[in-house]
Amino acid sequence: MKIRTIKDVELFGKKVLLRVDFNVPVVDGKITDDARITGALPTVKYLIDKGAKVITVIHFGNPKPENKDEFKVDLIAKKYSELLERPVKKLDNSIGPEVESVVNSMKPGEVIMLENIRFYKEEKKNDPEFAKKLASLADIFVNDAFGAAHRAHASTRGVCDYLPAYAGFLMEKEIIALGGVLHSPEKPFAAILGGAKVSGKLPLIENLLPKVDKIFIGGGMVFTFLKAMNKNIGNSLLEEDYLEKAKELLKEHREKLVLPVDFVYAEKFSEDSEPHIGDEIPDGFIGLDIGPESIKKFEKELSSFKSIVWNGPMGVFEMKSFAKKTFEIAAFLANLDAKVVIGGGDSAAAVKQAGLYEKFYHVSTGGGASMEFLEGKTLPGIEKLIDEGEINA
Repeated sequence: MKIRTIKDVELFGKKVLLRVDFNVPVVDGKITDDARITGALPTVKYLIDKGAKVITVIHFGNPKPENKDEFKVDLIAKKYSELLERPVKKLDNSIGPEVESVVNSMKPGEVIMLENIRFYKEEKKNDPEFAKKLASLADIFVNDAFGAAHRAHASTRGVCDYLPAYAGFLMEKEIIALGGVLHSPEKPFAAILGGAKVSGKLPLIENLLPKVDKIFIGGGMVFTFLKAMNKNIGNSLLEEDYLEKAKELLKEHREKLVLPVDFVYAEKFSEDSEPHIGDEIPDGFIGLDIGPESIKKFEKELSSFKSIVWNGPMGVFEMKSFAKKTFEIAAFLANLDAKVVIGGGDSAAAVKQAGLYEKFYHVSTGGGASMEFLEGKTLPGIEKLIDEGEINA
């Protein structure tokens, strides 16, 4: 897979439109996790060192006209400047005369940040005229926002029609790590899939089945499989429209699908519910996590694998009482002699909360983007960064 990166282009004096994913969590006016900003710093520092003029483009939340003030990016620009240890001028717009004037007066090595790109309704619509105006600010487009790469928006895909496009270091790392485990994993290769619904993970399951030796299934989606096996699932999450598909997968790929053998369940979907453990879910109860015997089974089988990709929690991760097995899987994988790729989202949050982030081969910064990549889709924000004919290499 040949990726065009910022190392492939002359940067001195060039105006670089840099798309990053700085959509950070903010609580009570404070950024609670700046990992998305720090993740892009190697790219920004390289551009600065090479004398580029860096025009930073970000989105923050999903603003509406009535709450725009809540989604201004001044706070993020301030943190960006602190972490970068140099001034970052934040503008009040993303296009227009004011922006053009500031950009045209920039010196090599300077950094600015445009206002929240989602203040413009044309962004999500990937409006060609808006993309053209945004692109007109720069000589080169650099995409380092893997977390937004699955969106065909003006600042992720549209500008590529008007500027030569290159990957930043974070984007390059994501493509190489996820592409490697998908197309050339060291065998044996396993996937661990969790999350709430079969419907949400079905494209991922179907793309991985021909590539993996085993798929270990947890999360709420397991109950549709159990029901397809005529197991009692009580009031647990069930997608009746996918029962036949679950039966089909079990019939055709039973030797590859590893299901839990016991569960943690409770009377109601609540943090303070009393947990119980059993191999089926009694009537009137809800399955909320996989059980201790399941973890033993998963760990015993996974111990021999050389490549593992994990996407999705084992239980109701947002409730402390039912997140235990997700953390146990994280701890086990962290100490395994294997190339383990964490596919973003709640799985990435779990390894971060457990203090295990640095112990894995790769932890993806994109939840939806990593899942779509692993589903085998060509992401809009990536297709123009990879040489034609190389996307599935």
